[in-house]
Amino acid sequence: MGVTKVDTILMVLAISLKMTELEREVVTSLMFEGFEDAAKEAETTVSGGQSIMNPWPIIGGAAFSSVDASEYIKPNQAKIGDLIVLTKPLGSQIAVNVYQYYRLQNEKWNFVKDLTNGQEIEKAYDAAAKHMSTLNRKAALLMRKYGAHGATDITGFGIMGHAKYLAQAQIENVDFVLHTLPVIKGLYKLDKTKARNFKFGEGYSAETSGGLLICLEKEKVDDFLEEFRSFGEDAYIVGEVVRGNRDVMFDKDLKVKEI
Repeated sequence: MGVTKVDTILMVLAISLKMTELEREVVTSLMFEGFEDAAKEAETTVSGGQSIMNPWPIIGGAAFSSVDASEYIKPNQAKIGDLIVLTKPLGSQIAVNVYQYYRLQNEKWNFVKDLTNGQEIEKAYDAAAKHMSTLNRKAALLMRKYGAHGATDITGFGIMGHAKYLAQAQIENVDFVLHTLPVIKGLYKLDKTKARNFKFGEGYSAETSGGLLICLEKEKVDDFLEEFRSFGEDAYIVGEVVRGNRDVMFDKDLKVKEI
């Protein structure tokens, strides 16, 4: 059967009412340019959308793709013995929030400034921005190449929340055991402070544009990681699939690995 593929993106653009006419023209143009660059990187096009006036400048959209069944990975095929791989480090919510505290020099910054410093936070924020602006396209292509048994992206529900949804979808009676949390350097110590409890240690700190959590045959993982690194990206073995009842748990010796 031939492969049918239809890709398109609809853009939603909010133009700021709080900017001057010149600021709106410059900022909106650059936002549009960046969005189109990302679409080209994903080998698709922006075919339409909607623009509104809004107090804050916002850009986003919805992507649609139609392919033959042979072209996508079913999420529910995890097998006992699979390893679980994560393709981006965690910590974007902590990085963005603490960076705001630092830039505003507000009361929340006073709660954390003895634990960190501006240079460390700027470095963590830059790393988070790089990961958030990196598409999951290469990881998705390798996921198909190496016959992944299931996957999900890690976004608003955190690694534990999304792993639970993935585990509950499995056909076989399996559990996911997570033994490692890779996190951007300098952020884990800021998880629980008077400024905020991000619930990172429990696995529920939200991620924006996080990586893919992928179940792979153990024998294929090293090749997956090596090829992924050839693209200039790192991925991390964070757990394993064991016999169970479609649940997720942390290993009793859970490790936090700073990246």
